[in-house]
Amino acid sequence: MKKLMAANWKMYKTADEARETARALVDKVGSLPQDREVLIFPPFTALHGTVEAVKGAAGFNVGGQDVYPADEGAFTGEISPAMLAACGCNWVLTGHSERRHVLGESNTFVGQKTAYSLAKGLKVCLCIGEKLEEREAGKLTAIIHTQLETGLKDVPADISPEVIAIAYEPVWAIGTGKVAGPKEILEAHAIVREKLVAMFPATGAQMPILYGGSVKPDNASEIVSLDNVNGVLVGGASLQADSFSRIVLA
Repeated sequence: MKKLMAANWKMYKTADEARETARALVDKVGSLPQDREVLIFPPFTALHGTVEAVKGAAGFNVGGQDVYPADEGAFTGEISPAMLAACGCNWVLTGHSERRHVLGESNTFVGQKTAYSLAKGLKVCLCIGEKLEEREAGKLTAIIHTQLETGLKDVPADISPEVIAIAYEPVWAIGTGKVAGPKEILEAHAIVREKLVAMFPATGAQMPILYGGSVKPDNASEIVSLDNVNGVLVGGASLQADSFSRIVLA
C-alpha cells in the first residue's frame, strides 16, 4: 500500500500563489518514490492552477476541499462533483473537523457527500476525529465508530480500497502545535482499522488510514512508520514547498 501524503491548503493561497507552490513542490520532490503518492487540496479558485502545475508529475493528484451532494441546483456557494472533475480533480475531502465543528455539518450530511462523490467517480478522503473532551471522557471508540458508520453508511460493501481513504485527525491537535503521541495514534488507528474491516470485510484491511494533526517535517517520519498509518494529511506545514517536500519524502 502506497503512503498517501496529502496537503490541505484550507483558505490560503491565491491562484497564482498556489500554482507557484505546486510547481516548487514538484521540483523539490523530484522523482517521487514508488511507495508515495501526493495529494493537494487547494482552495476552489486555485484548482485549475494547481492542476496545471502538477500536470505530468507522476504520483501527484489534486482534490477539492469540499463538495455538495447534487449534480446542480440552487445551492449558492456550493460545488458539485462534476465541477471538481472538470477542474481536473480526482479526489475530494469530506468531513474535515472545520466543516463539522466550525460550519456545523452533521455526520449524516458528511455521509451523503461521501457516498455521492464516490458514486460520481471521485475518490474520497473522509476525515474523522474526536474533540479533547470526548477523548478525556473515554468516548474515543464511540466517536470513531459513529463517524465511520454514518460517514460510510451508503458506500457499497464491495467498494475498492483505492478510491477511499480515512484521515484520523484528533481535533485537539489540528493547528495547535500539539501532536498525538505514538501510543495515541496507534490506539486510534487500530480502532479505525478494526471498524473498517468489520464494515468492509473484503477491502477494509487495504483502505489507507492517514494521520492529521500538526504534522511537521521533524515528526513525519516517525508517524508514517507506525502500524496502520498509511500517510498523513498536513495543514500548516504543507503551505511551503520546502517543508511539505520534506514530509513527502520522510
